[in-house]
Amino acid sequence: MKLLTLFIIALFSLPVCAAQLALDLGSGTRTWQTAELLQHPAAQTLHIVDDVSYKRNMTYRAVPLAALLEGIRPGDHLQAVALDGFAAELAAAPLLSQTGAKAWLAIEDPAHPWPPLGAGKRTAGPFYLVWTNPLAGHISPEQWPFALATLKRLSPVAQRFPALLPDPALALNSPINQGFALFQKNCLACHRLNGAGDAQFGPDLNIPYNPTEYFGADFLKRYIRDPQSLRQWPQARMPGFAPSVLPDPELDQLISYLQHMAKRKVTPSSVSVWSIRPSDPRAQ
Repeated sequence: MKLLTLFIIALFSLPVCAAQLALDLGSGTRTWQTAELLQHPAAQTLHIVDDVSYKRNMTYRAVPLAALLEGIRPGDHLQAVALDGFAAELAAAPLLSQTGAKAWLAIEDPAHPWPPLGAGKRTAGPFYLVWTNPLAGHISPEQWPFALATLKRLSPVAQRFPALLPDPALALNSPINQGFALFQKNCLACHRLNGAGDAQFGPDLNIPYNPTEYFGADFLKRYIRDPQSLRQWPQARMPGFAPSVLPDPELDQLISYLQHMAKRKVTPSSVSVWSIRPSDPRAQ
């Protein structure tokens, strides 16, 4: 037992290796090495208050993300993919903004690694998308992808995954369509629905059952607000969505979308088979 303990301590004491970040923005892939980013002319020391992943104030060496997004326009759509399969769907406009909420790429220096995210867990490195003044941009916790490996420009979610779409007869400003937008922002990074999506962990939210079919509405709202208040699990990684991030009217819209999609299921035979790696730290 003592030898095992010493081995674990030694493992997490090893220096962080230099890494690379791939940016595929539509005109070829640009790969950034850790050293290049640490020496980027725009790099600076950044203080983050109440960091989403570490749950405390943190200090990073970081580059404004807009400085790396060459050729990207506000109307574009990006996807941030992490090493563990987390796939955050991101509108480009907030990432490019220079006022209010501002996006930064935090870079982990191999000589000065960040602390682990928890007991037995790795750090948020090698790259981590963080925000200053996030409340000004209504930034969701899912828009803070850590262990970032790739950032790429893609078509919008509605074009890539028609199985996610609500009934086309609905008005564009209906609560259900507004809930669909919230689903993309807050849920699609971890979950698929009707087998559609790029996330590599987290259960499908419609197949075989939609959460509105097995959670009463009040309990589902409570679960989204504070998952551990209903289902305690030491390894659970789903964040709670506070009213400051997901106000009550928006939570109602999100649930309206889920209730609507419970009636728009695809047949199980048409759902692509995918698996959850047991080692994924954010698996729900």
